[in-house]
Amino acid sequence: MRGIPRAAAGRRTTMSTVPFRPTDPVSPIRVLLAEDEPNQGMILERYLVARGFAVTLVNNGRVALETLRADSFDVALLDVVLPEVDGLEVLRQIREAPMPPEAIVITGNGTIESAITALKMGAYDFLPEPYRMVEVELLVRRAWEKRMLAWDNVHLQSRLRRATTTPQFLTQYAPLRAVLSLIDRVAPSACSVLVTGESGTGKNLVARLLHARGEDPDGPFVEINCAALSEALLEAELFGVERGAVPGAVPGADQRNVGLIELAFGGTLYLDNVAELDLTLQAKLLRALESGSCFRVGGTQRVPVNVRVVASSTRDLSPMVQAGTFSEDFLHCINAIHIVLPTLRERVVDVPVLATHFLEHFGEACGQRASQLGADAIAVLERYRWPGNVRELRNVMERAALLASDGVVSALHLPLGGELGGAMGGAARPTSAVAMEPVRETATPFPVPGAIADVTLEELERRHIAGVLDLTNWHQGRAADMLGISPKTLYRKIREYGFMRPAGGARL
Repeated sequence: MRGIPRAAAGRRTTMSTVPFRPTDPVSPIRVLLAEDEPNQGMILERYLVARGFAVTLVNNGRVALETLRADSFDVALLDVVLPEVDGLEVLRQIREAPMPPEAIVITGNGTIESAITALKMGAYDFLPEPYRMVEVELLVRRAWEKRMLAWDNVHLQSRLRRATTTPQFLTQYAPLRAVLSLIDRVAPSACSVLVTGESGTGKNLVARLLHARGEDPDGPFVEINCAALSEALLEAELFGVERGAVPGAVPGADQRNVGLIELAFGGTLYLDNVAELDLTLQAKLLRALESGSCFRVGGTQRVPVNVRVVASSTRDLSPMVQAGTFSEDFLHCINAIHIVLPTLRERVVDVPVLATHFLEHFGEACGQRASQLGADAIAVLERYRWPGNVRELRNVMERAALLASDGVVSALHLPLGGELGGAMGGAARPTSAVAMEPVRETATPFPVPGAIADVTLEELERRHIAGVLDLTNWHQGRAADMLGISPKTLYRKIREYGFMRPAGGARL
């Protein structure tokens, strides 16, 4: 067998055009066959293809390594004796990958030592020559099943790290009910969804609802805040990093890391604050989503991409496209369905419902009996403008649940104004004089004359941020936490509104 002249080093692929899906049993099992004897390789290739496998045939160890680095395979059939690089060296190098293919080593007569060495190096099994074709098929299928278990384990660990509660969206507001109906219709599809709305309106909850009501609710749900990381770190998190890529510039680059796109395979990738995504990364994500594959940072092996994208933004992306700060092509890619969430001040009918829900939740967490809202508390809650939306309401009700020792929440337990905060004994104070002032018909909460309708949303935001910065003595970390935004976004807002740091103000 070894004396027969070898064909020129190269590879031939016989495979289906169906994209590789490691969690989909319908997709063909992808096999790399490295066999230097032409006739033997051709016979085995034809047999496996006839059994429904997608086979790539190579006759050289170096070409086998190049092929494995350029594409993804489920199983590698490796002859021990190969030109240039032997099968054991190929096995050693591919086992360094984060999710390597299962390897079956083909050994000749009298090479049991090689088989034992291969098993110690991580091979699934060895196949002594001469072998029967049915044995090859059986081993390949069993090796594939083992790899599927490994994928399931990775996805299971990802799921266990996130919240396991079933998402709920409580509302009696008719337009929001229409949005929930749209979510039910869209969720089973694989189309991308863009969710926009003010901070605290429930964009993250919509993303989880889309996933939970989709075709595979048990699949991975992976989220990333695009405003929380620098461009280099965000690229590394999304696409992964190969060992030694950009040493010193990207933390963790001294080892191979799997990216979030790879972990989200077959599930949902949630891009929070997508407006903060750099144009370069927008282009890379667009290419990955359209081509169905990507590369890790510093890598050459093509990684399959199969995710459902849900993106969210507090900003209108259309003006950003016109200004050239957001890619129009990427917007089209993530905007197959656009969901706009109303503010809490628009859905006043939901305020008592949500307040009661949060009150019961926090009362149970504190070991108290179920608390209830007094009529005066409901009136105050419904008059308030809620610039922080549902997130702010949740925080207010958490305080109220702690303060209402008798189980009844009154207006005195709500930190929404100086005259209503007497029960707090001065221990806590509102996050902002602008944000925490209730709306009254007889007076405006704004520090300038004029009706509320005369104040633009931009001006309200500017005053709110200015008030929080003053309250925290310009400690931007605490201010960002109180505002519910990232420090990066706060820094951009400070520049946008032309705020000047007072002398002695904190910097962190």
